[in-house]
Amino acid sequence: MSRRGENIYKRKDGRWEGRFIDSYDQYGKPKYHSVYGRSYTEVKEKLGFHKKQNFSPNIYKSLKLARYCVDWLETVKFKHKESTYGKYRNICKNHIIPELGGYDASLISSKQIETFLSVKLDKEKLSTKTVTDILCVLKLIFSYIENQNVKTNCNFNNICIHQEQKQMRVLSIEEQKKLTEFLTEDMDLNKLGVYLSLFTGIRIGELCALKWKNIKLRNKMLNIEKTMQRIQVYDEEVKTKVVITSPKSKCSKRVIPLPKFLCDILKKFKKSENNFLLSGSSEYFIEPRAMQYTFKKYLKICGFDDVNFHALRHTFATRCVESGFEIKTLSEILGHSSVKITLDRYVHSSMELKRKNMEKLACML
Repeated sequence: MSRRGENIYKRKDGRWEGRFIDSYDQYGKPKYHSVYGRSYTEVKEKLGFHKKQNFSPNIYKSLKLARYCVDWLETVKFKHKESTYGKYRNICKNHIIPELGGYDASLISSKQIETFLSVKLDKEKLSTKTVTDILCVLKLIFSYIENQNVKTNCNFNNICIHQEQKQMRVLSIEEQKKLTEFLTEDMDLNKLGVYLSLFTGIRIGELCALKWKNIKLRNKMLNIEKTMQRIQVYDEEVKTKVVITSPKSKCSKRVIPLPKFLCDILKKFKKSENNFLLSGSSEYFIEPRAMQYTFKKYLKICGFDDVNFHALRHTFATRCVESGFEIKTLSEILGHSSVKITLDRYVHSSMELKRKNMEKLACML
């Protein structure tokens, strides 16, 4: 493994190898060259010499957007989580560089960006979420360009993506009862995980990273401190790997009070503090992708259609609202940064609740 910020590795044949950027292609993609030596120090000296020889003050003379994309990615590589960097890199590699990378960055106009995004939405049929992410990355790249004292011709203040609110699947009360009955019959650790998610609203990554030390049965508390996800890996033999990191935001780190009925069930499965909840082992874990497959098997048995694991979170939030939860409390339990997110994205009023509220008009007669 190389040291941070260096491209120096020890090879299987015992030699050391150092890589440096020798040149760039027309889209700004770097072309690497390698030097070799018997020791780390020898390779580092060779690498320093070649980097010095290849440095050119006119490296930005073309001002191609692709070149700035590559440089910007290098600056953010160690500032963000691996998953965030992987997302940025994919957007640059799959969308921005192939279609905008060959243009002079200082001449790209707002209209050109708008057309580019419209094609992504209308012709390529990408989701509004994906196109919004592309727009966010473009803003970051152009901000980086301007910080290099390069004047740009694009005003992002007038560019926005109109997102249609997607109605998420929420289990009806009858469906929730059927699923609950299935989960509590011959319950195992995987069923326990689904059951816990249904009644706490935790995300699948948070569930998979959960260890028994995070469950305080005496205090009836659930501490959410980590999340698990599979991310893409670059410059390595494997394409992806599973990482356990801090949650997506500060608000996602939270403490959830556990009701007595959940604590009673959890006590029956209690394992050692350092064991994962889903696997019951400290040596191995169940990753989100595997948990998704298991959940689909449960759904098939129950006869449910068009339900994903995240629907459990939406169902939890909806049931809480129907039960009269105070919205601020619910927002904190879900780990949201604002009540607005809870109301806009996760709370879906059922027809039963709407009917009940409409009946309140009778008191006005």
